[in-house]
This record gives sequence, structure tokens and C-alpha cells, in this order.
Amino acid sequence: MHMPVPGVDVEGAVGLPDAPELLSNDPNAYAWGVLRDRTPKLIQQIRDAHPYEPRQRAALDGLLEEIVTGTVQPLDAGAPDQAAWDEWGRDYFGRPWADVPFLWWESYFYRRLLGAVGFFDPGPWFWVDPFESLKSAELRDPALEADLAALDQVFQQPIEEQAQAKLLASLWGNRADLGFRVGMTGEHPEQAGLVADDSARLWSCIRPGAGNEICVVADNAGRELLADLVLIDHLIENGLAGSVALHVKPHPYYISDAVTADVVACLRRLAATPGTATKVSSRLWTAMGDGRLTLHTHEFYCAPWSFHRLPADLAREFASACLTLVKGDLNYRRLVGDRGWPATLPFADATAYFPGPVAALRTLKSDVATGIDPATLSELDATGEAWRTSGTHGSIQARR
Repeated sequence: MHMPVPGVDVEGAVGLPDAPELLSNDPNAYAWGVLRDRTPKLIQQIRDAHPYEPRQRAALDGLLEEIVTGTVQPLDAGAPDQAAWDEWGRDYFGRPWADVPFLWWESYFYRRLLGAVGFFDPGPWFWVDPFESLKSAELRDPALEADLAALDQVFQQPIEEQAQAKLLASLWGNRADLGFRVGMTGEHPEQAGLVADDSARLWSCIRPGAGNEICVVADNAGRELLADLVLIDHLIENGLAGSVALHVKPHPYYISDAVTADVVACLRRLAATPGTATKVSSRLWTAMGDGRLTLHTHEFYCAPWSFHRLPADLAREFASACLTLVKGDLNYRRLVGDRGWPATLPFADATAYFPGPVAALRTLKSDVATGIDPATLSELDATGEAWRTSGTHGSIQARR
């Protein structure tokens, strides 16, 4: 059975940015709240959601105590990926969690959480997704039925309207309302929440009928992945992509990260709604069978680094794609670097290192921002609202 042994080469980072990395030691910063508030609550939530044994409960309690009062400790001896993490953490072990780069410690936290519940250990809890109940709850939400039924009206719109509606639904997909109703009237009110909108440039990266491949780097399971699949169906069925490579995590990691099982669950959920949703599921099921839609994964997606350290095989894949579509806030942080950029830094400059055309669909949920027009930035800052982290704003950014 597959064991996660990350062997990715993280040396020789390309275009590594020189802006300061974001830490979690500023009480006024978003990362502080993640470390001091969200992370302890998540540990308790996972602890309460499973009938874990005393050993697992003690390990979770120990992890919580370490995060709150202690320093970053290495993996236990014998962990399948111990050698990799010993290398990756050599500059961080022994330091307070708050003094370690946010992107690094957040990734390591989820690795430690999985270790605490016995995810990697042969035995009764081996490979049991601790987040599955949270992800599947979204697919069981009765309100989801009306959203999926709304696809019937979306598919009656002109093709350009359909395309934009599905793009926006993919962006906003992890909110309570999937957004499939956007576009029914030929208007897109959800675009009012965008701090940057490179939709036209994104679509211009795609050459219809060229038999090209598009890579989609997924973020969340549940509602967001449903919307991603609807967008992928649009790309394939309308000749915008000869094939789509959907990249998911190799195993559960961040709380709602999509894995292969989540793709299957979403296809089955689409199939359970009569009408257009069922047709989308059937088409995608067929596309997977004939190779037009393929699932990809890589251990690098569970490494604590930005995409500046892409291993050679992933870099080659992205270089050969006509477009790589990067989904979600975490992947955005990895794409541009989780650093103190000026928000007006052009997105093209922040992603110049990336080996091919790239676009990012993101609901803003962290401090990092690039590619925002100075006038727009002034207006946003003048509101006094936490627009970078509230999840009320989004962005569509692209670089050819």
C-alpha cells in the first residue's frame, strides 16, 4: 500500500522572492489568529469528531500544548517521511511556532495532526481521513440541491455567459452559495467583489480547437470541487481543452483539501441531481474513461514550500500546458510566495518564474496580495475592513 514518502527536490529554487516571509508573531496580523485561535479549535474539532483511542487523544493534546507554549519539534523516529522533514525543518526545529514562516508551519501542523491520529501508522486508523466528515457534510447539505438544479438555467445562456458564470462559480465555490445562479440574467453581480479581474486575459490564454492540455490545481473538496468540475466540463465539451489534468493532493492534508476520493464523491453527487448536473457527471465520467480528464498528484503538494521550488517533473508538466489554473487561497500563497509584497506588485512579475502561462482563481483569506490597481487598493484600504482576510473579496489573475 502506498506510503507518503516525499522525495521531492527542493534545492535550487527558481526566482525565489526576496520580500520578507510572513511570520505569526505579530498580534495584529492574520497569521497570529490562525496560530493562536484557529489551530487550537481545529485540533479540538478533530478530537471531538472521532472516537479516538487514548494514545491518539494524548498525541493531539501534546500537539496543542506544543503549539501554544513550546517549540517546533521534529517528527517521531520511524515516520515514513522523517528524512524529508528533518531536512526541510533543519532551520526551524527548536524555534517557537510563531517565529517560523507561516506557510511552513501551517503545512507542518497538518502533517503533525495526521501523525497524531495515526493516519500513517499500520493499524485500524491507517489512511482514515480525519477531515472526511467535514467534507462530506457539504455534499449532504440540502441547500446544495437548489444550487445544482440551477445548472439547468445556466446551460441555457449564451456560451460566453456560461463560461463566465462557471468561472465565477469556481472562484466563489467554497462559500455557502455555489454561485451557479450567476449569469442567468446576463449579469455577473459577483464580479463586484473582485479586487482584480483578468478574465479576458485568462480566456485569451486558451486556444480553442488546438487540442491543448489545461492543468487545474485543485484546492477544496465539497462545493468548490463541484464547481471546478462544472468548469472542467465546460472546457472539454466546448473544445477549449483537448484534455484537462486535474491535480489533487496525494492524501488528506489541509482540512478540506481535495483528494481522489473527493473527486469521485463529487461526480456521484452531481449524478444524484436530475437534469444538467447528471449530464455533467456522465460526461466527466466518460472523459475520465477515455483520457480527456486525468487525475494527477504529487508529493510536493504536501511539502511546506512555495511553487518556486517546483520539482522538475511538475515544472515540465506545467510548462507543456497551454494554461495552469491555480485554485484557492493557499495555492495563491504558494504561487506568488507567502511574503510581504506590495499589493500593487504586478501579478506577472510575481509569477514570472512559473514555467508556463498561469491563472489564479482566489477568494482572499490571507494577507498576501499582488496585482491590485493603486486606485482600487486605496479604495479598499479606506473602507477600514479586513478585505484581505474576510473571504468577501476575490480575484481572477492571469499571466500569459
